[in-house]
Amino acid sequence: MPADTDALFTPFTINKLELPNRIVMAPMTRNFSPDNIPGDNVASYYRRRAEGGTGLIITEGTYINHPSAGAYENVPFFYGDQALAGWKKVVDEVHWAGAKIAPQLWHTGIMRGVGGEGATLEPYPNVPAFGPSGLLMPGKEIGHAMSLDEINQVVGAYVQAAVDAQALGFDCIELHGAHGYLIDQFFWEGTNQRHDAYGGSIAKRAQFAVDIITGIRAKVGPDYPIIFRFSQWKLMNYQARLVNNSEELEQFLKPLSDAGVDVFHCSTRRFWQPEFEGSDLNLAGWTQKITGKPCITVGSISLEEDFLDENARGISEHSEPASIGNLATLLKRGDFDLVAVGRSLISNPDWPKLVRAGRESELLAYDQSDLTRLD
Repeated sequence: MPADTDALFTPFTINKLELPNRIVMAPMTRNFSPDNIPGDNVASYYRRRAEGGTGLIITEGTYINHPSAGAYENVPFFYGDQALAGWKKVVDEVHWAGAKIAPQLWHTGIMRGVGGEGATLEPYPNVPAFGPSGLLMPGKEIGHAMSLDEINQVVGAYVQAAVDAQALGFDCIELHGAHGYLIDQFFWEGTNQRHDAYGGSIAKRAQFAVDIITGIRAKVGPDYPIIFRFSQWKLMNYQARLVNNSEELEQFLKPLSDAGVDVFHCSTRRFWQPEFEGSDLNLAGWTQKITGKPCITVGSISLEEDFLDENARGISEHSEPASIGNLATLLKRGDFDLVAVGRSLISNPDWPKLVRAGRESELLAYDQSDLTRLD
């Protein structure tokens, strides 16, 4: 019997932004932008998910205008006339199909250095990986520790990207502060060993993100929504923890909330897992309880296999559809406000329409071969 999914299809408002439903397309790197320019195929890809009923689309990660931002090929820039013109077409097509859209603004930080000294990272092949302390893991230095001037330059690049997003007609922005990339490298004490205003306590380690958020807020005004994605786990350490209890989580979240975050996107690998002992709330549930801000949950929604296989240290190759009954129950209970769907939307562009019609049995399994094409 299909799950009661009515709660997924109720409207939701963020500041003055009205969403038609609670379904969000999670950001997923696709590597289909040659020369870092999003083309017509990228616009069509996002338009199809909008036509399929997704309320808010968060794009794949996009590189801000900083020489060390990139680490992967064919990822789109969010700067330069050609790239911004490509993104303008994406915005127009998504809006035509009735959805809202946000770019995810991204700097990979020290992850740029993972490929080793022989890696070619165009268009700035000789620029080192930047990080708060040059560390990939505790005790493993592979990159450049940022100076205060360099921190300010990167903050400025984030602010300019947000200004450009607003000018292009994007409905909101998302900052990628998760998974061991630059902002998260400042958060995690394993990669942040600084002894200045950006290191030490969890609140000090959040200062880099606070500077970015306050800088953006000053330029885009009070109503333009800022979404902030964070996680406990890192790509280089699935078991990493920023915080160990709700008290520490509050110390981490309060500076970000006060700085101007409107929505927290709480990245977990399994949305149904409680975050701390003694409560069945997941990370989004705790974040909403602490901040009072709207929250997005995410993590293997509508699939039976995790995105990341901690045993094989890789991405799962195949995942069959799974019931979303528990998800709908938690949403109706008010644990979170929005639901981000990832791999299921790659395999099923019309996932929202099928779910709303009670046709979950028609959903296709996710298969890694789906990543070989953009359709």
